[in-house]
Amino acid sequence: MHLSRRFTKPYQIKNYRFSLVILVILLSVIGVLVVGSARASFQNKQLVGMILGILVMLVVSLVDYEWVLNFYWLLYGTVIVMLGAVLVIGENVNGATRWINLGFTTFQPSELSKILLILFFAKFIMEHEEDISGRFTLIKYALLCGVPLALIVVEPNLSTTICTALTLCLMIYVGGLHYRFIGTVLLILIPLTIIFLSIVVQPNQKILKPYQQKRILAFIEPEKYASDEAYQQKNSVMAIGSGQLSGKGLDNNTTTSVKNGNFISEPQTDFIFAIVGEELGFIGSCIVIALLLLIVIQCMLVGMRAKDMAGRIICCGVGGLIGIQSFINIGVATKLLPNTGVPLPFVSYGLTSLVSLYIGIGFVLNVGLQPQKYQ
Repeated sequence: MHLSRRFTKPYQIKNYRFSLVILVILLSVIGVLVVGSARASFQNKQLVGMILGILVMLVVSLVDYEWVLNFYWLLYGTVIVMLGAVLVIGENVNGATRWINLGFTTFQPSELSKILLILFFAKFIMEHEEDISGRFTLIKYALLCGVPLALIVVEPNLSTTICTALTLCLMIYVGGLHYRFIGTVLLILIPLTIIFLSIVVQPNQKILKPYQQKRILAFIEPEKYASDEAYQQKNSVMAIGSGQLSGKGLDNNTTTSVKNGNFISEPQTDFIFAIVGEELGFIGSCIVIALLLLIVIQCMLVGMRAKDMAGRIICCGVGGLIGIQSFINIGVATKLLPNTGVPLPFVSYGLTSLVSLYIGIGFVLNVGLQPQKYQ
């Protein structure tokens, strides 16, 4: 009995965010259907991932997040060990080492690391709430961010690195980072970004790998790379447009569809939104976007009522991660951003990503079970 009190608290059912649970499950059901339509052989695995994710979410939602945050350095150490292990014993697929083969399935440490880093930095920011804009604190924050980000980027996995970095930046901003510092960083970062882009498009640049450079060049000059790096994005836009208002329907046998004509490789993952647009049309695409937006808003609303800074950071971190990943994924599928591989939350195939996001939602639900008490 004493042990259970350490893990949980006497929650009130009225504080449980069933609306958030329903939104996540609805989006996941759409994901299972669309993944099955894109690649029928992956549907059962996605369904298993969804069921497992829901169970894990329910369990995590009852575990006191304050108790978990007591082990925040252990969480950080776990991230470093996992990301280091994937570089040593991970499987190399198409030139990238991002997965560990567990025998019965593959595990992608970078996906779980996002959630664990959100928990770690939620505690870190709360511990430094009074001096969050101090030079020493910012240096520590940058170094602690830099180690896992460096391990992810050398996999190589630049897209996940960018997504994680943006989430960590959002978290420290929510934690109270001074506007003056943000303005200074932007004044430095904007010209550096321009210089960086001007260098990486040069023929003999050494900063990016050749395939990464080609993706940027394909975004700038899509006609020149129409049969190469821009091929998938071009077909993705055509597929989304061909769905028109209501789409062609799930599991359609149209030979000109992106899945049946093999116009997009691995459509069940990074380009799943192309399948959504083609088969569910404009209406289905809007429903998916609306569900993602509502999930992000629900996370933010829970964060606004959190009893402490750590709770607010967890909610904003998880909501921000979902929002950032969604924006990047849909931006790539609609050719608004250069081609980069980021899964669409709760929709794209990938058990590690799916279950990890459910874990994140579980912690948001637990924050919601411990709302701020107003006098």
